[in-house]
Amino acid sequence: MGDSLVVQSKVREAVKAAGANMSGDFADGLSSKVQDMVAQAVNRAKANGRKTVRNYDL
Repeated sequence: MGDSLVVQSKVREAVKAAGANMSGDFADGLSSKVQDMVAQAVNRAKANGRKTVRNYDL
């Protein structure tokens, strides 16, 4: 996988705080989901004639 869009240590802390353990590939899977969400948000912004991606594009 390329560059990660999530901070693995922060994700691990959040999972641990929720009372669970994190597998080694979870952060990569989460980063992949985030990349998909970013791409969809960019497409939505462009479809609405904007270059700026905003919260509501999610």
